[in-house]
Amino acid sequence: MTHYAMVIDLNTCTGCNACMAACAVENQTPVWADKWRTRVHDQEKGNDIANVARTFFPRLCNHCDIPACMTVCPTGATYKMDNGIVRIDDALCMGCQACVLACPYDVRYAVEYEDIHTAKEFYNEDVMKRSRPGVDKCDFCHDRVALGKQPACAATCTADARIFGDLDDPNDRVTRIVRSGKATPLLAHLGTRPNVYYINEHRQEEQP
Repeated sequence: MTHYAMVIDLNTCTGCNACMAACAVENQTPVWADKWRTRVHDQEKGNDIANVARTFFPRLCNHCDIPACMTVCPTGATYKMDNGIVRIDDALCMGCQACVLACPYDVRYAVEYEDIHTAKEFYNEDVMKRSRPGVDKCDFCHDRVALGKQPACAATCTADARIFGDLDDPNDRVTRIVRSGKATPLLAHLGTRPNVYYINEHRQEEQP
């Protein structure tokens, strides 16, 4: 079996936003309406010029093992694949946005007809990935992964801050990092069992 997951190293993320740009182009997301599948939040810390610093925090769908979004979907549009990726069936999604409200990570957004129309001109594409309104979110670039490629965000990250892999493979880099205990998920106490992990302390060597 395969169980995809992602580790994000907050120590190496530089906030360059290359991941956001790559994701937007790959998935034709309506960024002009401030709608992104992944977003890098930044915060300035420090009380004076000598000590000021910026921290960066990338966010995306956590592809939970027990997705709250899937539980509330009235049409079954949100579903989980055998490889752990949570997806949305555009043909079944009626845009009720119950999943948007249920997601504890606030990473889903509504796509309107206007977004689709503008996207065709913005991305200058003859064939659009989306043809009807509904809800959108990260799907780990499922089409790319099916071809043996990395998600666009991980493939573009120049700082090696996004690490994508298979938790069911004991030799995978992601598995080694998670098993070491230095990477932890967000809001684990909610019981959704998220599959995006964060390293937020000084980088250590991966354990064999």
